[in-house]
Amino acid sequence: MDAQNNDKLLDLIIIGASAAGLSASIYAARRNLNFRVLSTNIGGEVALSGDVDNWLGIEHTTGVQLAQDFEKHARSYNVQIDNGHEVTKIEQEGNIHLVYARYGSKEKVYRTKAIIIASGIHPRSLGIPGEEELKNKGVTYCTVCDGPLYKRKTTATVGAGNAAVESALMMAGISKKVYLISKYPNDPKLQGGFPKAETVLINKVRALSNVEIIYNASTTDILGETKVTGLRYTDEVSRNGKELSVDGVMVHIGMIPNSRFIDCVKKNDQQEIEISLTCQTSCTGIFAAGDVTHIPFKQIVISAGKGATAALSAIDYINRWEEE
Repeated sequence: MDAQNNDKLLDLIIIGASAAGLSASIYAARRNLNFRVLSTNIGGEVALSGDVDNWLGIEHTTGVQLAQDFEKHARSYNVQIDNGHEVTKIEQEGNIHLVYARYGSKEKVYRTKAIIIASGIHPRSLGIPGEEELKNKGVTYCTVCDGPLYKRKTTATVGAGNAAVESALMMAGISKKVYLISKYPNDPKLQGGFPKAETVLINKVRALSNVEIIYNASTTDILGETKVTGLRYTDEVSRNGKELSVDGVMVHIGMIPNSRFIDCVKKNDQQEIEISLTCQTSCTGIFAAGDVTHIPFKQIVISAGKGATAALSAIDYINRWEEE
């Protein structure tokens, strides 16, 4: 792979061009920093969302439109976004950080005083036939985003944690029928089939008349041509294959932080980057914001706020920076 070294020392590199990263970029631009935004895809998970009705000041928009608005706002400040650049590693030379980014068959190395990691997360997929083909055509990984599209329809939520149970609770108030599919048995030792969910949520979903919980079920196929029409699963007790007729499938089996490229920061067991109240990581000069961090709520508005916090913290650090 060809490497291109950028010997010019930047003030800041922002990794990620969605809510957190582009929010941070606006603050950096307003302070006239010399910086770049590196991104594999502008908008990230926001651009993959459906309807967005909880962005303050706008009663209704879509994830695609909101992502476009983020980019437009950033570019109005002449923010340089190196799109299509995948960060592969970060190294240190004293208190200068080296950021390695791959684009196509080439590699570029950036030198910078500070870094903001806002690389986000991506959903853990089932990896079954029909899932990729029907993504955004009935398959969703964000019930909050897309659930309202299934008013008075039939949906299935796949998962056994809080996110799955909360998805079923939400859809029970929207859909006429909701299937909640857990791979675990209805065993008290496993929280009644939901070992990672809170008891209060499990009890609430069990009390709903239009929610049917299916235990010991391994989802094997998502059916449909131009849109979701059904779902197949295997009953792990009888080993029989079964089929459900559904209009939408909500997959909630976990999210994966985009944090593999950095080793010097402290991460939790889920590989989320741990940050302070001011978005500092355990590595001097490196800050993080948004869904890649261990903040408990993964929401667009929270990510944008954390991006601003990270930028202000990075600015303070840069103002005090002296080369070792």
